[in-house]
Amino acid sequence: MRRLPALLLATFAALVPTTAPAAAEETGPPQRHFAAALAYSLAHPDAIPAGANDFSCEPSRQHPNPVVLVHGTFENRYDNWAALSPLLAAQGYCVFALNYGGAAGNPIQGTGDIATSAQELAAFVSEVLVATGAQRVDLVGHSQGGMMPRYYLKHLNGSSRVDNLVALTPSNHGTTLFGLANLLALFPPDLVDLFCAACRQQVAGSDFVTELNSGGETDPAVDYTVIATRYDEVVTPYTSSFLEQAPNVENLLLQDFCPADFTEHVGISYNEAAMRLTLNALDPENAVQPSC
Repeated sequence: MRRLPALLLATFAALVPTTAPAAAEETGPPQRHFAAALAYSLAHPDAIPAGANDFSCEPSRQHPNPVVLVHGTFENRYDNWAALSPLLAAQGYCVFALNYGGAAGNPIQGTGDIATSAQELAAFVSEVLVATGAQRVDLVGHSQGGMMPRYYLKHLNGSSRVDNLVALTPSNHGTTLFGLANLLALFPPDLVDLFCAACRQQVAGSDFVTELNSGGETDPAVDYTVIATRYDEVVTPYTSSFLEQAPNVENLLLQDFCPADFTEHVGISYNEAAMRLTLNALDPENAVQPSC
């Protein structure tokens, strides 16, 4: 039996209210797969991925920019980054990860208004810069977490604080979700926003996406790397992840490196080749060919 897409499972979970009190933050174990990380985060909704949020971390000369990890819609900092965060920390980066766009103590995050979420990211980046003494950060985001930072760069002076944005399967031009996104038009916008304002904003052709991409999709002060997969079942068509060509933009397709790789939307942040491409984007002078 074919596995139900993870987004639909997460959507159902988002509609189920949580009444449990927020638990104290704790560091969760590294994970190799999203399903295991999701299961852990349901029981530990405030978990931090291993290697992240050590505010005493001092950036090295080799990696002077702290890396801020930005999760996607219906995800959280732990279930999205339980593999990449410890990998980055092991490479010597100061790593930080936030939850945004959701209530504290709820494992379902990233559903709130995207402009408001960008303000949460801006505040978190400021906190990281003050703690580390760094001048700029690098951002690594998944899905909405690869697109929402562009609002921060464009409208909240983020381009003065960010060197690189590495985006895994970002919703840069919205999504048709194989046409299912059109179903949102059948429901009153206020009702949709009650459960997931970010969902309506990420529909292809939405006012939010149109405004975000108007006047140019990138800022020349920032380098952008997009990593997409041909088998993306959430951001559809997968090419809508890619940004307009520019000297500071690199659009990468996972299957151009690993043709037999069938990794989809959620799995890409646990994919070894995609993680290698992320490391390459953050440190191009020491880039290594991904293994498949």
